Amino acid sequence: MNYQVGVISGDGIGPEVVREAKKVLDKVGQVFGHTFSYDEILMGGVSIDATGMPLTEEAIAQAQKADAVLMGSIGGNTSTSPWYQLPPQLRPEAGLLKLRKSLNLFANLRPAYLYGELKEACPLRDDIIGDGFDMMIMRELTGGLYFGNRVTEERDGVLTAEDTLTYNENEIRRIAKRGFDIARKRRKKVTSVDKANVLDSSRLWRKVVEEVAKDYPDVALEHMLVDNCAMQLVKDPGQFDVILTENMFGDILSDEASMVTGSIGMLSSASLNDTKFGLYEPSGGSAPDIAGKGIANPIATILSAAMMLRYSFDLDREADAVERAVQQVLKENYRTIDIMPQEEKKASVTQVGTAKMGDLIAERIK
Repeated sequence: MNYQVGVISGDGIGPEVVREAKKVLDKVGQVFGHTFSYDEILMGGVSIDATGMPLTEEAIAQAQKADAVLMGSIGGNTSTSPWYQLPPQLRPEAGLLKLRKSLNLFANLRPAYLYGELKEACPLRDDIIGDGFDMMIMRELTGGLYFGNRVTEERDGVLTAEDTLTYNENEIRRIAKRGFDIARKRRKKVTSVDKANVLDSSRLWRKVVEEVAKDYPDVALEHMLVDNCAMQLVKDPGQFDVILTENMFGDILSDEASMVTGSIGMLSSASLNDTKFGLYEPSGGSAPDIAGKGIANPIATILSAAMMLRYSFDLDREADAVERAVQQVLKENYRTIDIMPQEEKKASVTQVGTAKMGDLIAERIK
């Protein structure tokens, strides 16, 4: 079977980590009898340099023709890059928001899983970690504050900025259904996160989620205010299965969850629409300070490619093989610099670079 993959290598470490994910996909193809064809798509800073725009209509059309899109990272140093001297609608991240909206990528899945081999990298105490944790954050991705009307203007002689947070019941219902569907395949628990004690949008969110929950009597539902959820993630992360939440809350909570796993370089993500199409990317940023040094951790991007195999191509066996290969490499004590243990335990661990980590994982795919 041939699969057409749109590839957005992007900026910073993006091209380096995407290269390793493609290496792993090609090995999957060899072992399981598939072929993956890659179509390079410009987005972000490299697109600004080439076209003056962070995302062109031609690039959107390319993405729409693909079976799925694999992305590295976009953006640069916000304090020094000339990209951030441009108006907001012309900066790298504007391309990502436009792509999500154009492809109707409303459901963002961000797993946060603690590998036993990386317990040392987790900043939480052993008594808090316990037997580890395995959660999925379901973030609504095309509504809310990030896509609402915004304006900065002078009002009565005072410069004033305004951002609008809007959700309708249909937007909430479709992400809630995805969340409950995912929970059914996991441990059958949904924690819906909102700020219903203050916000009308959150009160509607809670009402619609409760309506959807009636169709899933086998899935337990609890509500949690976002500030309490932020605290519980570092107090008892093992309590969570599926966290269902809106755009801005999900943005913040998923980054917090990624850090309690030990490194954001380990966290994959998928953004899905109503079909099998998805955009797959690491949760971390472009890390321009380490770009070109060959030390970036490619595991998040490789695990994102595994999510692509699972959710867009229905290749569960192949996705399992990639995930097992990652775990095997960690068991064999290979680490990139971001997940190296403390000094006293370094003797038993081998530090490797970006390309070597990709090689090791590809070699272990069976």
